Formats: sequence, C-alpha cells, structure tokens
Amino acid sequence: MGDNRNMFIAIGVSLVFIIVYQMFVLGPAGERRQAAREAAEIAQQAELADPSIADDALSTGTATREDALAAETRIEIDGPAVSGSLSLTGARIDDLRLLRHETAVDDESPVVLLNPRGSTGALFAQDGWSAAGDGPTDTPGNTTEWTLVEGTTLTPDTPVTLEYRGSDGLVFRREISVDDNYMFTLTDTVENTTGNTAILSRYGMVRQSGIPEDFTNFFILHEGPIAVIDERLHDRKFNSMDPGDHDEWSGVGGWVGITTKNWMTAVIPDQSAEYTAEFRLIERQGDDIFQTSYLLAPSELAAGGTLTSVSRVFAGAKNVDILQAYEEDLGIQRFDMAVDWGMFWFLTRPYFTVLHWLAQLFGPPYGFGFAILAVTVLVKLLFFPLANRSYASMAKMKALQPKMDEIRKKHPDDKPKQQQEIIQLYQKEKVNPIAGCLPILLQIPVFYALYKTLFVTLEMRHQPFPGWIQDLSAPDPTSIWNLFGLIPWDPSGIMLIGGVLAIGAWPILMGLTMWAQQSLNPPPPDPTQRRIFAFLPLLFTFMLANFAAGLVIYWAWNNFLSVIQQYVIMRRQGVETQFDKLIKRIMNRGAGAES
Repeated sequence: MGDNRNMFIAIGVSLVFIIVYQMFVLGPAGERRQAAREAAEIAQQAELADPSIADDALSTGTATREDALAAETRIEIDGPAVSGSLSLTGARIDDLRLLRHETAVDDESPVVLLNPRGSTGALFAQDGWSAAGDGPTDTPGNTTEWTLVEGTTLTPDTPVTLEYRGSDGLVFRREISVDDNYMFTLTDTVENTTGNTAILSRYGMVRQSGIPEDFTNFFILHEGPIAVIDERLHDRKFNSMDPGDHDEWSGVGGWVGITTKNWMTAVIPDQSAEYTAEFRLIERQGDDIFQTSYLLAPSELAAGGTLTSVSRVFAGAKNVDILQAYEEDLGIQRFDMAVDWGMFWFLTRPYFTVLHWLAQLFGPPYGFGFAILAVTVLVKLLFFPLANRSYASMAKMKALQPKMDEIRKKHPDDKPKQQQEIIQLYQKEKVNPIAGCLPILLQIPVFYALYKTLFVTLEMRHQPFPGWIQDLSAPDPTSIWNLFGLIPWDPSGIMLIGGVLAIGAWPILMGLTMWAQQSLNPPPPDPTQRRIFAFLPLLFTFMLANFAAGLVIYWAWNNFLSVIQQYVIMRRQGVETQFDKLIKRIMNRGAGAES
C-alpha cells in the first residue's frame, strides 16, 4: 500500500485524535448543563454578593489606551520583567508591558499585555470583597477608590500599601508586592471595628473585552478561559462561548484566568481555601466580556476581630521554567498547565524538555532552530526499526507494480478477477500490503506530539534560523511572487488571495520533499486516486504557506530524512526509483549531446 494512502490514513487518525481531544477536554455539553443546574443556587447568591457582576465595569469602551489610563489615579509598576501601573480605582492591575518580549522582530517596543477598563480590548485583573448577612457590608469592589498609605512605586524591593475604610466600620489594608518575573501578591488585612459579626468572601477575576487581537484561532491550540480546580483542568475556547454561557465548579486549590498562545493573566486564591470558580461570557453593547473569577467560601469576622488573606495575580509570558518554579515554590496546583500540552502531554512535555536542553546546548543565535532539526533526527532514530519495516514493505510493493499492472491489463473489466490474482501474487511473493501501514500508524501520535510542542512553545518566538528566517514562530516572509524578496513588493496584502500568494521558500521546499517522498511509493491503481495524490504536494504547499516557519522547517526536514531512508532501503531491495530513472535520462541526454 502506497505511502500516499498511508498519509491519508494518518490524516484521518489525526482528526479522530483531535475530535476526541475536544470532546474530553471541553467535556460533554450535558455535563456542563448539569453542573450549572446543580450550582444555580450558589451562582445566584454569588451574583448578589459580588458587586463586580453588575457594576459599570461591565460597560465596554472605545477610549484610547492613553485616555483610559489618564482617567484614574495610578501607582507606577517598575520591575525587571514588567512595567506599567495599577489603578487606585478598584485596585485593578490593568496596565502592563512585558519587558523581556518585543512586539515584533522589527519592533523593539515591549508586548502590551494588560489594558485599562474603558479602552478597546480592555484586559485586567481585579481582587475584591463581598459581604452578606446583617453585619457590616461596605466592602471594596470594582469602583472602590482606595487610598495609597505607604510606598510610591511598586518594585520587587518596594511594595505599596492601600487602604479602604468602609462606611459601616470595616477597614481593609492591602499590601501589593511584585517579584522579579510576573507574580503579584496581594495580602489583605481586614479589621472589624463594629459590634457585629461580618460575613465576608474574597473574590478575584480576570476580564477581557472582546476577543484579543493576537487570537490565532487554531484548532490544536487552546485560547480563552482556563482554570485548574482540585487538580483538574477546565477550559473553553473564545469562539466556543455564547453570550450568557456560565460554567461553574467548586474545589480547593488551583487558579483561574484567560490565556492566549503566549500570554496569560490569572487570579490565584489561597491554595488551602474552598472556593467557587466560573467562566462567563457577558453580553454588552460593543464587545462582549469574557470573565473568569473565583469566590471564596464565606468567613466570619467577629466584632473587633482581624483576619488576613493572601491572593495572587499572574500576568505575563507562559515561560515553562517560570510556571514550574511558581508551581513548586508557591504550591500552585498544576500551574504549568497554562501551556496547552494537549492530550499527548506524556509526549509533548518530554519533547519540550529535550528541545529546551538542546537549544541551550547549541546556544544563540540559532539554538532553537538547530534543536528542531536534532530532535527530529532523534525521533527518526527511535522509530528507525519500524520505519525500515514499513519502507521495506513499500519497496516490495513497488517491485511488484509491473506485475500488478499486467494483471489489470489482462482483466480490464473484471475487478473481482483482478483482486483475486493480485492477492495470489501477494501470497506468492510473501508481501503483506498492510505491513507498510501499521508502523506509520504507530508513529502518528509521536510526530503529532512533536508538531504540537513546536506550535505551542513560547521559546520558538522570535528565534532566527540560518538564512532569511528571523522568527521561527512567524510564516516564511519570502514569496515566490516577489522573487523571494528581490522585488520590493508584499503580495500578502492583496485582498482575498494575499494569503494564497504568500508562498515562501520553505513551504516550497516542503512541497518538493513531499513530492520526492511520494515518487518513491507505489502509485495507486485507480487513475483518479493517482491524480489526487499527485496534487497533494501542491495543496500542502499552499496550506502550509501561512504556518510558522519552525513547523514548516520541521516538516520539510522530516520529509527529507524519510526520503533518504526510503531511497536506501529501496535500492537495497533492488527497486529502481523515479530518482534513478531521472538520473539515467539526464545522463543519456548528456551522452547524446556529446555524440
């Protein structure tokens, strides 16, 4: 059976894996509805107790970022990894730039992660309190004006302290600190100066107005609300939610947030506290609002008493080393699940570890690119015996092709007779047509996991590769239509067909290696199938034109190694390949010209 057919089988099995992944990660819709019904009463209480649900922070805005920042009193944030400011209105962390990550290869300005309320594409994190019962109820919420009582600039060495005095006797003091990376710690001390018991619940939330600009909308990548609760991962993609959707879970430990491919903003409760977490899509004029939040179980604060509560906010890059350090040092449940390892996590995690180690071993500037090539070779070596068996079976099939063609010519109108004699030929020559398929099927999850690792890893971003590639996470910038950069014209901007025209050099190389591998395989017997398979390299060339260059390089390199391996095996089997025929024709033409 030809490798083209095997490729179709591979694609089909991959699609099955993806469908299963979507089903099990997102969970059946019936389970979500049941969970929502069971939690309806709690959810209703949380809405009434949480002033953040119905305040004016839910209105979306179209103000410029600069105007929205200027509208509120702010405290500067100045750290080695982040800079920006936090607002005294609601004590929101809503203005943050990631200093270690540039916006683009040709734009050295830092990535802007958080945007203030009222601006287009607002994204911010907030922490507050709600109250219930007959005791004091004036607690800080989204629109509360806090007072700065200590500190001037938030740095890793200088925390700031805010204060809010409720009208009915509750006093809240909040110390905010930031570390050298992306973690903010919010330590609240609440004093009850009244004669009544207060019933208090702390909450944290992340809000995103509309779908973010850097949303990739790729089927193998999760982007949207995400949470870990009681060690279990929950997520919903941005485009899978409808206005009014409300998912809710309860547990102890974990975190909730909103993630895109490379960045995440998350709120993290006390890991020993019981809480209820939720995802919402709130319909509003303008952009709808995605919200992820948690609400701690109520605590009683006796008259004259004091309580202390610690929560955290993460806002930054999904660097695996940093995430794992937080998981270990702060005890945050499964924090590195912010990276979408996928259903083959038992493969993608080791792949990433090896890639990261090799990239450091090779060193800059091309460490990650060389690591991709090296890991592909290592995986090829691992599956060398299986691949040899598969290619040997294909070589035997290729050698039998002339005899099979004779059988078809002998019985052109009798398909059953053709099949009968071909089966007898297989038995006589001791060839098993399925033998070429099974080894490839076993390799599908492994190579899919490697592909997934390359796609989701932040470490590939803005990494160069020898030649013209300056960013392995972006598409090949060259194009055949501008002679690969020789003509100062970018065809990708043409309406409707620009994406199709942007075919770079690496996608073309990938298509050529795919065609070379295809030419080594026995052709399908059906002429229609043969024409379809012959069209596949061209189709995949166009399809991969807009893929990240690192993925295309991996695919082309993998094809190239397969071609070499398959060619050697076929020559050992005594099979004349299309390459051999091509070389003979070239040599014969050369000899004819000399004579």
